[in-house]
Amino acid sequence: MNIKLDVVKIEIPEGCSVILGQSHFIKTVEDLYETLITSCPEIDFGIAFCEASGDRLVRVEGNNEELIKVASNNALKIAAGHSFIIVMRKAWPINVLNAIKNVQEVTCIYAATSNPLQVIVAETDQGRGIVSVVDGFAPIGIEKKDNVEKRREFLRKIVKYKL
Repeated sequence: MNIKLDVVKIEIPEGCSVILGQSHFIKTVEDLYETLITSCPEIDFGIAFCEASGDRLVRVEGNNEELIKVASNNALKIAAGHSFIIVMRKAWPINVLNAIKNVQEVTCIYAATSNPLQVIVAETDQGRGIVSVVDGFAPIGIEKKDNVEKRREFLRKIVKYKL
């Protein structure tokens, strides 16, 4: 059996984040929609889910047509069965991630990021599967005191708590 590896660059519009994961059932798109909208009502998002059997379509949901299109294009490029991608704006992954992990169909999360994202995909004669991701860039040093202060300011902004 041969395996071909592919690297898929994910499109992330300015001001958006993505969550990439795996699930096991076509109902995933409806459940993720409900989870996102109830966890963070102001969120704008698109969801795309790669169906692994039956019609084998990319199933889509969301409340923003632009983000639905971006999510569906990304999912079609990944083309790995039972994977899903959420492209969202007006929320951070930390605002919705625990709720998403508690969706019954979700089996794992590969990435939750606003960074540039590459997905490493393996292809066999049966289909495609996600191997891992490259999230952002490699570190270039160890933080100093001023970096700590900058990090804490950013965290206060996005999660509204004090360190």
